[in-house]
Amino acid sequence: MEISTAFREILFTEDKGIAILTLNRPEIRNVITSAEMIAELEMVCNRINQDSHIKVLIITGKDPAFSAGGNIKDMAAKGSMFQGSPVKIMENYRKNVQRIPLAVHAVEVPTIAAVNGAAIGAGCDLALMCDMRVASEKALFGETFLNLGLIPGDGGAYFLPRAVGMAKACEMTFTGELIKGRDALDLGLVNYCVRHELLMETAMELAQKIASKPPEALRMAKRLLYMGQYLTLPHLLEQSASFQALCHHTKDHMEAVNAMLQKRNPAFTGE
Repeated sequence: MEISTAFREILFTEDKGIAILTLNRPEIRNVITSAEMIAELEMVCNRINQDSHIKVLIITGKDPAFSAGGNIKDMAAKGSMFQGSPVKIMENYRKNVQRIPLAVHAVEVPTIAAVNGAAIGAGCDLALMCDMRVASEKALFGETFLNLGLIPGDGGAYFLPRAVGMAKACEMTFTGELIKGRDALDLGLVNYCVRHELLMETAMELAQKIASKPPEALRMAKRLLYMGQYLTLPHLLEQSASFQALCHHTKDHMEAVNAMLQKRNPAFTGE
C-alpha cells in the first residue's frame, strides 16, 4: 500500500489500483471551503488522471462526519472566501469551492463516496459529484443551503436532479430537511446503506469488482455514460462506435475473450 505524506488536510492511500481520499479535519467536521482542502482535493483528482494504475477512487471522511460543507464560522465573520463585495464573493466561489465539482467530475476512473456521517450542504454535493455512493446507517444527507439563506453554490443544482430526479431534488432543496441513510437508499440517492462498521468494507468490495475490469475500457465506459447525458442518440452511437473500435484493438479485449473461451479468470494489463 502506498501512503502519501504530501497532504495536510486529507489522507491519501493507493493499493492494487484502488485509491482512497479521506477528508482529515474531523475537529471541524471536514468542512471543504478552505483553500488548502480545495487545493489538495484538486491535486488528488489530477494525480489520478495521470496515473494509469489507478482504477477506482473512494472519497470518504474521518469520523464523525463525511463533510459539513462550508465553514459557518467563516460565514458569520465574513472571513476566508466569504469576505468582500458581491463581485469579490462571486470570484471567490469560482476560484475556490467551484474547483471541487470541476475536479471530481473530471476524474476519469469510477468514483465512490463512502458516506460515514453527516454530508451537509457542500458535503452533500461532494457525495453527489461521485459516480456511486455507499452510506453508513449513521449518514445524513442535507441540501441545506436555503436554511442559511443561500443557494447551492457548488454545483448541487446540477448533480442532485441527476441523482434523484427533479421532483425530489426540488423537495430536498426547498425544504432543507435531513435524510437518513436508509431513506437515502429508498430515494435512489445511494447505492447501498450498511451498518457503520461495514461501510469501508462494502465500498472496497464494490471498488474491487470495478477494479477487476480492463482499465482502458473502464475509463471509456465512464466517459460514454456521461456523454449520454447530453449527446443526441445518433451522436452517442457515433462515439460508441469509435470507442468500441479502439477496444477491439486492445490486448485486454483478446485476453477477456480467450479467458472466457478457456473458462479461466482474465489477467488484464491495461494494454
